[in-house]
Amino acid sequence: MIDRRALLRLAAGAGTASLVAACGWDGGNAVRPLLLDVSRFNDWVGEKIFFSKNRLAPQYDVAQRTATVPSYFISPTMPVLPNPSAWRLQVGGLVREPQSLSIEQLQALPRTTYTVKHHCVEGWSAIVTWHGVPVSAVAERCGMLPQARYVRFDSFDSGYSNGWDLASAMHPQTILAYGMNDNPLPPTHGAPLRLYSPTKLGYKMTKYLVSLTFTAERPGGYWEDQGYPWFGGV
Repeated sequence: MIDRRALLRLAAGAGTASLVAACGWDGGNAVRPLLLDVSRFNDWVGEKIFFSKNRLAPQYDVAQRTATVPSYFISPTMPVLPNPSAWRLQVGGLVREPQSLSIEQLQALPRTTYTVKHHCVEGWSAIVTWHGVPVSAVAERCGMLPQARYVRFDSFDSGYSNGWDLASAMHPQTILAYGMNDNPLPPTHGAPLRLYSPTKLGYKMTKYLVSLTFTAERPGGYWEDQGYPWFGGV
């Protein structure tokens, strides 16, 4: 029998590992292997035991929205497209029909709007309203093949990327967000398009999206390749 309390204690340890890494210290050669082992175990617990496609994050009233939401990017300055009208989301990999989608085409697909709590690995949270298209709707449009097991999300922010398991990507609350708090998504938060899900920690939500690729192999990611938990669930 699985001891749920023991699993929770170990998962909490992995959360501590993430916070340590977020502060820029990975424990050095003596501690790093232990942190990575705990992180991998947390990935397994989150993906195989705690995650459910039927579990939805709670929603909030718009009156509860946070006044100011911190922004974050990897580039030395805020990433901005030189020609926004030329931007397209490239969808490919294990699909029948690769796509090159404009914001207008994405907005024509089924829309999801929710007001949820954002959780950052550095310890802060914020309540925000997001507007966008479910990743599952994009998968249906391009004819995702049955061999697909993972999704890679790439950004024009200094090559930032994330890898997701397919179940998390197809979760009904996982969206490609083009709006925030009843307005178009601002450049400070990933315009023209970003990945969003209230079931994941903030570093898993790739901003400044340029491509979405369905794969059979598990992709890495900018922070994940540096030791952050790959699953990154809340």
